[in-house]
Amino acid sequence: MSYSTLATDYDGTLAHAGRVDGPTVAGLESLRQAGWKLVLVTGRNLDDVGRAFSKLALFDRVVAENGALLAGRDGALSLLGQPPGEELLEALRQRNVPFSTGRVIVHTLRAYERRVAEAVAASGAGVEVSLNKGALMLLPAGVDKGAGLRAALAELEVDPGAAVGVGDAENDLPFLELCGLAYACGDALAAVRSAAGRYTPSVLDLIGELLPG
Repeated sequence: MSYSTLATDYDGTLAHAGRVDGPTVAGLESLRQAGWKLVLVTGRNLDDVGRAFSKLALFDRVVAENGALLAGRDGALSLLGQPPGEELLEALRQRNVPFSTGRVIVHTLRAYERRVAEAVAASGAGVEVSLNKGALMLLPAGVDKGAGLRAALAELEVDPGAAVGVGDAENDLPFLELCGLAYACGDALAAVRSAAGRYTPSVLDLIGELLPG
């Protein structure tokens, strides 16, 4: 298989402490110049990741909100799930669960997992929990980073087998499983290292492997 697309998580993978360093940006630029397509796959809201990283235009597609939102380089947005219902949000408030929302996603913390489960049951919401180390996200059933990346690759006319994926947390597993090659990165969880089967210290190191010497 010839690989042509890099799909990377943001926090803990491409970025550290929320920021992407200069050498990594230069590496992404070199990969683009070599003809690779780039897809960012993040649990963050699109506006949030845009504020943290001013060079989103390097990416052919951005999968945001843990797979619920797909953004093109031309600014076109596609929702891949329905926004949360007010019944769910009210059930979270009643149980004193702090949360924020995106266009589709509901963000909170893993520390509130029990209360979240109670709120989901009480509201009858058709949502599923996705964990990202200490974070907890609620999304419509069937929406995850794998579904988001599949939609992005379809738009780019790229076979998933031609994608190289890199991530570090539980919520990265669905998109890593889709890719032809998968890497755990940095301080990746043991489950991610095991599932990926390959490890790289950083995205920059991985780019060095992918580019011809």
